Amino acid sequence: MLTIFRWLLRLTIALILLLLLGAVLTWYFSIRSLPDYDATYRMDGLSAPVEIVRSTENVPHIFGQSDKDMFFALGVAHAQDRLFQMTLLRRAAQGRLSEIQGPGAFASDDLARRLGLYRNARASLDVQDDDTRAALDAYAAGVNQWIAEVNENALGRGAPEFFLFPHQISYWQPTDSLAILKLIAASATNAVADEVLRARLSLVSPQYGPDLLDAAATSSEKPVYASLFPGARFATPAKTSPSSNGTVLSTFLKPGQGLGANGFAASPERTAAGGALLANDIITPLTAPSLFYLARLQLSSGGVIGATIPGIPAVLSGRNPHLAWGIAPTPVDDADIAIEEIQPGNPDRYRGRNGWTDFATQNEVIRILDGQPQAIILRETENGPVIPGLDPGLRDVTPMGHVPVLRWTGLSADDSTMSALIGLMRAPDTDSARNALRDVVAPAISVSLADSDGIRQIQAGRIPRRAANHPTAGRMPAPGWLEAANWQPPGDTDGDLIDKTGGILIATEEQQPDSLRQGRLTRLIQDREVHSRDSFIATQLDIISPAARALLPLVGANLWFNGDPAAPGTIERQRQDALSLLAEWDGSMSEHLPEPLIYAAWMKRLQDRLIRDDLGPIADDIRSLHPSFIDAVFRNRNGAARWCDIVQSAPQEDCTTIARQALDLAILDLSEDFGPQVTSWRWGDLHQAVHTHPGLGSLAGLGWIVNLTQSISGGDFTMAQSGLLGGQKHPYGARTGAGFRGVYDLADPDSSVFITSTGQSGHPLSRHYDDLAGLWRRGEYIGMSLDPDLARAAALGITELRPRDD
Repeated sequence: MLTIFRWLLRLTIALILLLLLGAVLTWYFSIRSLPDYDATYRMDGLSAPVEIVRSTENVPHIFGQSDKDMFFALGVAHAQDRLFQMTLLRRAAQGRLSEIQGPGAFASDDLARRLGLYRNARASLDVQDDDTRAALDAYAAGVNQWIAEVNENALGRGAPEFFLFPHQISYWQPTDSLAILKLIAASATNAVADEVLRARLSLVSPQYGPDLLDAAATSSEKPVYASLFPGARFATPAKTSPSSNGTVLSTFLKPGQGLGANGFAASPERTAAGGALLANDIITPLTAPSLFYLARLQLSSGGVIGATIPGIPAVLSGRNPHLAWGIAPTPVDDADIAIEEIQPGNPDRYRGRNGWTDFATQNEVIRILDGQPQAIILRETENGPVIPGLDPGLRDVTPMGHVPVLRWTGLSADDSTMSALIGLMRAPDTDSARNALRDVVAPAISVSLADSDGIRQIQAGRIPRRAANHPTAGRMPAPGWLEAANWQPPGDTDGDLIDKTGGILIATEEQQPDSLRQGRLTRLIQDREVHSRDSFIATQLDIISPAARALLPLVGANLWFNGDPAAPGTIERQRQDALSLLAEWDGSMSEHLPEPLIYAAWMKRLQDRLIRDDLGPIADDIRSLHPSFIDAVFRNRNGAARWCDIVQSAPQEDCTTIARQALDLAILDLSEDFGPQVTSWRWGDLHQAVHTHPGLGSLAGLGWIVNLTQSISGGDFTMAQSGLLGGQKHPYGARTGAGFRGVYDLADPDSSVFITSTGQSGHPLSRHYDDLAGLWRRGEYIGMSLDPDLARAAALGITELRPRDD
């Protein structure tokens, strides 16, 4: 027995030693990939020495003698800090994530191949101007020189994540940058999702279903979707899943998901310091690291500083010595679904506008980690590529014997958007910026501009032109064979919205002219005669919910005062306490208050009770609040109060009854999680921002290391926007937010400020992985100066790049 005990003890000690050795080796190889910011590197491709001065927050300030060397050094800086993120973005655009992530990424790869993101990017390389081609070449050379440095000096494969994904890192190509821009363009629009949902609602409830999205429209503006395909049969509408199309994935840029932004500006006569002001925040999925990377380049045209995206050699939002700019997706419908009929008995042909026509086909193979390669056939019609996986609801709205096809402005082989973005960086004034922006194709963007002469807003990008007799006006899928459903020849937008609102310009991604967030922004800006940098910051960080202010007086109109106080501990008393809090609430979605939590839970339950009996399982797919619908119901606009009656019950319910029942259900839900004391509840207990690591965040045991979780204020409709009702499991979690915020003050340009949601480094062991996250949560910023002396004064390191033969 003693011998067995001794051997067990020895084995235990040996196992502990092996685990310790493994931990030490893992730590050693991981920290090998932390870049040395005080090193000197000799590299091919440089014409002269370059310095990368890292500020206290690890923002690289790049100084050299030529623009080519500037873009080369930006490639080095991006690769030093974000090589794994760049690699995932590139693989997502190429449709090659399955090679490192396995079968779970297959659907995403399939979609990327069918959209032709990389093919169109490769074709678009030839239409870039000479300066952009040179910038793309130099940037790729810089990335590749860092990859070579990693390989030659065993620098931990460049990022610790690569030890878990042991494929060789391919060298960077100029096309890769264009492909990532295509991926962002595809992710910027949610036009298809809206079309598909509208059609699903029409199929389930032809007369009233579309009210959910178009509550203010008349019945004549809501075509019955099934009537577009007489005699066709549809599959039974079913509940979809967020992961049913396989795109809940590593990069968190999903085609069709929609991105957001706010941009606003004040002309010099509306500012306290006499110089134009401009603010911009870009709303994206929250990841660790952030999608954005702050950088400054000293170009021949002057210094430029702002937000870049690793993989793209352009400042998307920022300033140079004379001009500041911010971007927002233009609220236009830039994509349509065309439904093509397959020829009976011949699946290789479809019904074109001139008769039965052969699909254009192409065979490709998707390689899968730990799985068999999968061959796919890409099919395309005269209207675009066949894309059954673009939206999980497409199955419901595609008649049997038909296939869905995508029309999208980004399906272009002559996309010169990169040239426009790089030209914008060099623009000395708004006129030059306007000329540069003529090259934007996709995504369509509203660009707010400010210079010494004032402010300007340019709408840039290709906008579809639809015929007056289009069967759905682009609001639902339409038969692809109808000439009326075809797009007219595209026209470039060249819309100047110059100072149309008394020295103020405003841009958001919202499409409705009466949208709540845009209305809130307009009031905040117009209510002050004179603005300052601090007032613009306060506007960006505003957490008042216009939706709460609009809905609560309507929904609770007959509930606020209802008899004597109920007995403590009863649901009636909880309801009274909740209503008492809400009656005095100003709509502030503060993480420290109970009112936002009560309001959000109430509206979630209320909307569900209004729509579930009519829409059935589709109700589970309505993951966002639709205030205009609830407003129309409680105002009985166009008879919308009919939604308050539960059709499947014998009594006829009114809206007051439904509102009370929904509040009681919400209180029961919250009581189960937080106890019966209403005043002790806090919004931040459920409203938490989860910055998820691309690739590792969902892996057991690693997620808690690489993901960042913070309770935050705000909501869907606040200026400080954070996504809400995102799913059934975590309906109040913030999955989107301002990945970048910037405020530019041209009266004192070096007092301009910016922030990203995490940190500059993508290395989980770096102190710059999350050092900006706390500032971002608290609504703080860091400086945006082009003064080289300031950058050097607080530098945490200076990296020298020298020509190899120097």
